Amino acid sequence: MTKELNQFGKGMAFLSPWLFGFFVFTFFPLAMSLYYSFHKYNEMQPPRFTGMENYTRLMHDATFWQAAGNTFTYGAMSIPAGLLVSLGLALLLNARIPGQTAWRAIIFMPSLMPVVASAMVWMWLLNSKLGLINVFLGGLGIDGPSWLADPKWVMPALTMMSVWGVGNAVVIYLAGLQSVPRDLYEAAELDGAGIFGRLWHVTLPILSPVIFYNLVISIIGTFQYFDMPYIMSNIGLGPDNSAYLLSSYIYDNAFRYLRMGYASALAWILLLIIMALTAIAFATSKRWVHYQGK
Repeated sequence: MTKELNQFGKGMAFLSPWLFGFFVFTFFPLAMSLYYSFHKYNEMQPPRFTGMENYTRLMHDATFWQAAGNTFTYGAMSIPAGLLVSLGLALLLNARIPGQTAWRAIIFMPSLMPVVASAMVWMWLLNSKLGLINVFLGGLGIDGPSWLADPKWVMPALTMMSVWGVGNAVVIYLAGLQSVPRDLYEAAELDGAGIFGRLWHVTLPILSPVIFYNLVISIIGTFQYFDMPYIMSNIGLGPDNSAYLLSSYIYDNAFRYLRMGYASALAWILLLIIMALTAIAFATSKRWVHYQGK
């Protein structure tokens, strides 16, 4: 018994740095945000308990519903686009092409760029008069839109920015593609399957757990998307609050308007939305995710 306690103590000693960080920087702030969500708190005065007032208030908050609608619109556009583009790039980079290593580095590089630098680059690319995208469209005889000034085109612009940084997902797909057994491709080829047949019946089923993983990560990341639209909104993005996302609304309530209690309630609503969407993804995964061990 003494030996087991000694081993347990050593194990907890090794875990103690992580446990300390988890409780101080994750669990305690999470618990305090839940506590403040039932209070009126502005950091200048002690929190005052108000019950469900913050949650009932957001039901009649037009800005909240607009931000929620913008967030769902952005998610509906960026999640499928990111999954398709990253998977397509991974399939191309997995093939034997000249300069394969260089292309992999080039595609992964945008995900390493600082957010502020990326925002400045995209402000230049999407400029309605001097931006390279509209210059390219003009060369094709197409009159490019005002990407950052037209509410109709702000979400497509944000989607392009998100797709530009799919390098991490591409690397994960590449790792999954390396694990596809060669003999399955050979068997499918012997059965007369072409390129698309092998992709549909071999590659995608075996890669489905990786696709599911990237889907869940995309859902979580998309609904927490904050930095790029917030930086660009301060320099002209999002007329009529067309790029105002829930994460930005939470930040403004907490640090601009000092409504910490209301911001905490909004944050918990956002958490419930993410959990609900993730649960739907897990529930539907039984139909299309195939594990090799089964």
